[in-house]
Amino acid sequence: MRTLAIGDIHGCYRSLDTLASFVGLEKDDRIVTLGDYVDRGPDSRRVLQWLIDRVDSGQLIPLRGNHEVMMVEALQSERHLEEWLACGGDAVLSSYEAERLTDIPTEHWHFLTRSLRSHFITETHFFVHANACAEIPIDQQPDEILYWESFRDPPPHESGLTMVCGHTAQRGGIPLSIGHAICIDTWACGEGWLTCLDVQTGNCWQANESGSTRHIWLDERR
Repeated sequence: MRTLAIGDIHGCYRSLDTLASFVGLEKDDRIVTLGDYVDRGPDSRRVLQWLIDRVDSGQLIPLRGNHEVMMVEALQSERHLEEWLACGGDAVLSSYEAERLTDIPTEHWHFLTRSLRSHFITETHFFVHANACAEIPIDQQPDEILYWESFRDPPPHESGLTMVCGHTAQRGGIPLSIGHAICIDTWACGEGWLTCLDVQTGNCWQANESGSTRHIWLDERR
């Protein structure tokens, strides 16, 4: 069984669909998506449906990103709505051909509010959206770190596990590995790539919105 991590998708469904075919997903693969599924890119609706289908099959472990936090909070007040729209939420509404958040299907809201996790842990790695405090247990991390803290050469975590995260866009399109921590947000919604990492082997597959693909090894890019 492979454990595959996919970085920030941001509504880039063509990148996601192309990447899934390029990787050659198998039924026993465990897929961990690192959050930021919505905003900015052209098709958040289809991205969410792709994720929902795989959660229902038991194959996918979806984490929560700061953009999902903002989208859910946008239901609470006009101020939160304006903040979310300014961060790319308008592209989400366009993908649903909707004028209001309440026009988005209930199934998709259930996914955003009930299915997403703050973290995931294996015997060798832990997965979060943004970052983690080195001295705090993984299951006790504060939200501002999990969802908002940038990747700035973090020290090794007390658990001894390797951290895999997204959130901080590597605008050169190359994942950033410092050994004990790996950031695989490679700017899919900009001019970069969507990355899938096999955490056991360091094998990286990438795809972009033009339909292009490429393959790299993580160790080659340190």
